[in-house]
Amino acid sequence: MEREAMEFDVVVVGGGPAGLAAAIRLKQLATEKGADISVCLIEKGAEIGAHILSGAVMDPRALNELLPNWKEDGAPLNAPVSEDRFFILSETGATKVPNSLLPGCFHNEGNYVISLGNVCRWLGEQAEALGVEIYPGFAGSEVLFDENGTVKGVATGDMGRLHDGSEGPNFQPGMELLGKYTFFAEGCRGHLGKQLMEKFDLNRDADPQTYGIGLKELWEIRPEKHQLGLVIHSGGWPMEPDTYGGGFLYHLENNQIAIGFVVGLGYTNPHLSPYEEFQRFKTHPEIRKFLEGGKRIAYGARALSAGGLQSLPKLTFPGGVLIGDDAGFLNAARIKGSHCAIKTGALAAEACFEALVAERQNDELTAYPELFKNSWLYDELYKARNFKPWMAKGLKFGSLMFGIDQIVLGGKAPWTLHHKTPDHAKLKPANECPKIDYPKPDGVITFDRLSSVFLSSTNHEEDQPCHLQLKDAGIPISVNLAKFDAPEQRFCPAGVYEILGQEDGQPRLQINAQNCVHCKTCDIKDPSQNINWVVPQGGEGPTYPNM
Repeated sequence: MEREAMEFDVVVVGGGPAGLAAAIRLKQLATEKGADISVCLIEKGAEIGAHILSGAVMDPRALNELLPNWKEDGAPLNAPVSEDRFFILSETGATKVPNSLLPGCFHNEGNYVISLGNVCRWLGEQAEALGVEIYPGFAGSEVLFDENGTVKGVATGDMGRLHDGSEGPNFQPGMELLGKYTFFAEGCRGHLGKQLMEKFDLNRDADPQTYGIGLKELWEIRPEKHQLGLVIHSGGWPMEPDTYGGGFLYHLENNQIAIGFVVGLGYTNPHLSPYEEFQRFKTHPEIRKFLEGGKRIAYGARALSAGGLQSLPKLTFPGGVLIGDDAGFLNAARIKGSHCAIKTGALAAEACFEALVAERQNDELTAYPELFKNSWLYDELYKARNFKPWMAKGLKFGSLMFGIDQIVLGGKAPWTLHHKTPDHAKLKPANECPKIDYPKPDGVITFDRLSSVFLSSTNHEEDQPCHLQLKDAGIPISVNLAKFDAPEQRFCPAGVYEILGQEDGQPRLQINAQNCVHCKTCDIKDPSQNINWVVPQGGEGPTYPNM
């Protein structure tokens, strides 16, 4: 099979904040220095922003540096944070934590409630205006190496293959996009990033990454209940105290709110369903009061990297770099990652530009991790480094110890706590854990998964190879069902995995890949690491509006 090839100075895989910031910064430097640099950015979603899902309260610091005139140029940051509220919830009660007792990471003055998808759409326009070639609907499906094992670019996925892998009537082979340097900005648990970490052993000096799943809905609420810029966070109910997680409710413009819930994927009870925990959260009186009389207009879910500084892999390898959440740049204590993504994209671009001007290519951009270590972002992540390890020890004790870490010690404790066990290894056998009785959805405040997936506009061509690959087809029954009561039925937020035939004594796993919202949770939490998420055809998956 012959694939066409196109050559660029830099190839960027992923059109989120990290990839777009990198492309923009490269073109800015080229303009400033009078250099001619070709930059190609591919995005697997149908458009820039289609797959972007975030809380999102945004710290504009990195954006201020990248595009200082963003306000005049119409960036969609229209809801400055007006008030912070943090609640510890019991089943029916809510205790507001005084803002004076909250660590600095929970204060959001100067930040904005945004749709990150819309911010990325705007960043895409800025990148194109600078001359970046952007190709949405093209999925980076394969890393290309030269004879020395150096990264030389990526291949986009084939289109029109049939379910058995053969070429269908509309078959089109992927393209080879070759670059002097390749930036991987696929977001959390990137399909190619995962391969690169393995090939180059990038995690050898890092703690295991730890993850969360964030579930989110967009609602239009009654005008009298809306307060532009109000930011609410919660801990406690409905989660058990030993499980990391919490809720958020952010007031955007146009009487819209973003409401969501994050569950740490280090949980131990295989009966737990993050989706159902989110639905329960919405029924709490303190939260429900905003939703009553309103209308749900969008739904989505996405895994996030929460391990922080000690879980960061080596960022460079011959011919390429990891940026943004593909590397795990997120400040879990602040519940923010977009400023980290923009900053790392810009820093990698600066290192890359210097290399290109010096007529280097396909070597390691060692200046990038050096620039990171000397940046404000490193200082910020260093200060927050103990957040997730403390919170893994339970809500009450973790909150107390992290409060001491931040308020008393100013984030400069003489110790760094470590993550020792990956999330997938933490599940206990189902017979050792209590079942959780989740209420049925009422169709008003709470909903089932299929009606939720419908709102995400998720679509996949049915007759194509399944992009949720099993390394061993027997494990879902012999291990997952037998030992853990098939947890993939519950940790997937889109109802992709079903066990059928149990009543006949012939259980089998059915994979409804058309429902997949590309959150990557199955790839992360599967206890045997038997599920491998790979990219489907380009342009498929969710299309998130205003998320």
